[in-house]
Amino acid sequence: MGGLDWALLGCYFALLVVIGVQTSRKIKSSDDFAVAGNRIIWPVFFGSFAAAFLGGGASIGNAGATFRDGYVYMFAFSAFAVQTVLIGIFVAPRLKRYLGAHTVGDVMEHHYGRASRLVTGLLSLGLCAGILGAQALAVGTVVNATVGLPIVPSIVVGMAVVVAYSTFGGAWAVIQTDMVQFVFLGVFLPVTLLLALGDVGGPTRLVEALPEAHLSLGGTWSLAAFASLFVAFLLGEVLVPPYAQRTFSATDARAARKGFVLTGFFAAAFFFITATIGLTALVLFPGIEPDQALTTVVMKLVPAGIVGLVVAALLSVVMSTASSYLNSIAVIFVKDIYQPFVKPDLGARERLWWERALSLVVGVAATLFAISAPSIVDALLYAYAMWAPTIVIPLLAAVLFGSRSRAAALSSIGAGVVVTVLWIWLYQEQTGVDGLVVGAGANLVVFALVALFTRNRIGAGVRPAVEEA
Repeated sequence: MGGLDWALLGCYFALLVVIGVQTSRKIKSSDDFAVAGNRIIWPVFFGSFAAAFLGGGASIGNAGATFRDGYVYMFAFSAFAVQTVLIGIFVAPRLKRYLGAHTVGDVMEHHYGRASRLVTGLLSLGLCAGILGAQALAVGTVVNATVGLPIVPSIVVGMAVVVAYSTFGGAWAVIQTDMVQFVFLGVFLPVTLLLALGDVGGPTRLVEALPEAHLSLGGTWSLAAFASLFVAFLLGEVLVPPYAQRTFSATDARAARKGFVLTGFFAAAFFFITATIGLTALVLFPGIEPDQALTTVVMKLVPAGIVGLVVAALLSVVMSTASSYLNSIAVIFVKDIYQPFVKPDLGARERLWWERALSLVVGVAATLFAISAPSIVDALLYAYAMWAPTIVIPLLAAVLFGSRSRAAALSSIGAGVVVTVLWIWLYQEQTGVDGLVVGAGANLVVFALVALFTRNRIGAGVRPAVEEA
């Protein structure tokens, strides 16, 4: 990169830190830190949610996997967009009924009791830490490929900025920086695709140069492998803590619905852009590692003076997601575990201190996880296995149908954990079917059966944690 590129990239990092420091003055309470005071209108909700939703998996991971397998991976990955639209239409508006809620644990306790809050909190922490680790790995990949630092220092440098502004400004800083990052990714990654297509010789030349399987619906995958990955992506991030938290921050149900639906359609277009960049990299630079596809195109093809902005766009995609998960981990620990089970009389100022301190500690832990993860997509799939086979079905049953069967919720979570672990250990490699899918099926069956047989005792002993409007 040239001097101008370095200056632009430096200005970008400085802007994020300044936003975090200035926003810290707005943080007067835990409500401000966790859900930005419930004052996010729908255009801001859409922009910030899209930036948080489209992380390292949607950019670097999608480009790399499409480089390796073709558009079939993008078709499977598009399950995220489908899920987001469906959640926006049917579920997100209903979450606004839970007045005062900050976390998924608030909703689960309202329907299933205190034990479900604790279990949800622990699983939420595992999920968020895993996804945060994947984003940290993606940050390191971008910095390594563009600046030339070794991968470990690259992860440390990139995550240091994320931790700084997230710790200072909480949800307010995360949402404001997400809006800046939304503009970067919405402008400069499409520009990168146009430049790459020009270097290949246009769309027609790209199609001619690619293996036929890379352009087909099924590629070289079996139907079972495609269906397994599609379902894994469909369920893997359903109402994960940062998305639920973002929903609670919206002004009303209408804002939540619009934000989710628009994000789903925007995501589908974004997936196509990053996947196609991956295919141009296959034609132009066939010998590179798949996870280097996107960054290689940027560094080799983007003109000097624009490289710094495009690198900032790549970093913005990843850092926006990382900051959202970092903020959620701090809020989850305090709201779902520490305050209800360790120190019920936790004061407002002390609670805010804990949330900020945890942002720092968890950022360090996620950095260590990223250093050991084999790839971005692998790290994501590891994390999803903690959520889809455990919390998704009881949560949807609660929000959509008002279920209050505590026995069904807890037994289905346990069944999901056991079946997922055993399948991954014994059968996943042999069958090619992801343990997440089998575990989610077991979770659904057990929940339905136990809810049916305990229907006369539903709600016994449950005490609402939040008021339902």
